[in-house]
Amino acid sequence: MSETIRATWVVAYRELLTFLSDRSRIVASIVFPLLFLAIFGGGFSSIVGQMAGGIGIVQFMYPGIVAQSVVFAALFAGTSVVTDRETGALRELLVAPLSRTGIVLGKAVGAAGQALLEVLALLVIAPIVGVRLDLAIVIGLLPVVILLSAGLSGLGILIASFAPSQAGFQLMMQALVFPLVFLAGVFFPVDQVPPWMELLSKANPVTYGVDAIRQIILGSGPASAGLGVTVFGTTMTLGQEVAMIGAFGVVLLGAAAWAFDRQE
Repeated sequence: MSETIRATWVVAYRELLTFLSDRSRIVASIVFPLLFLAIFGGGFSSIVGQMAGGIGIVQFMYPGIVAQSVVFAALFAGTSVVTDRETGALRELLVAPLSRTGIVLGKAVGAAGQALLEVLALLVIAPIVGVRLDLAIVIGLLPVVILLSAGLSGLGILIASFAPSQAGFQLMMQALVFPLVFLAGVFFPVDQVPPWMELLSKANPVTYGVDAIRQIILGSGPASAGLGVTVFGTTMTLGQEVAMIGAFGVVLLGAAAWAFDRQE
């Protein structure tokens, strides 16, 4: 157990240090979601107008954009695995006296730390887009962000464990990330789409992360009127969605640890 904890700490510290030393990556991680919010929010607002409960499309999208930044930060854990493999750093980690499970957990914790920093930066613009925040909302948001990012990092590490190269990994990520994001209800309520799309959305683990973040940020306002995720005729509560995220996370991290253990 102590070996696993040590490996988790060492790798997480390394991942966070790498992130904080890369200014271009920090800027891109903040600017990219803001561009999504400005372009899609501005474009859709003139078409959609007010949504259920009288909420504007920009206010509806804002929690989804926060969740989107978590998804990208989490999946970057897989990118670091491929980069480490190509530079030889992964071999050094594997021959070091570190638990392989701890290495996976360390990359997950590092991804969660990056996601937290990005989310805190995005929360600064909440008043600008008309979203009210208080300390209770921020405190409630943080554990969901950690849980979602840690779980999804398992998906990135799992794919990276089988990716032959950085280019191959990036192609697989592009084929996976955008369907995950667009089907997660970032831009529209998943209960108000065609049946085939609704089925795919509700099989998507990111959907529950998006709605959980939306419930925390907008739950006390007008957005609470009919914009949740309904499964088998029952609207999911925040607790149920957090449990769903946790279950997906355990499965994904377990699969990632199994795949990573096969690394040579």
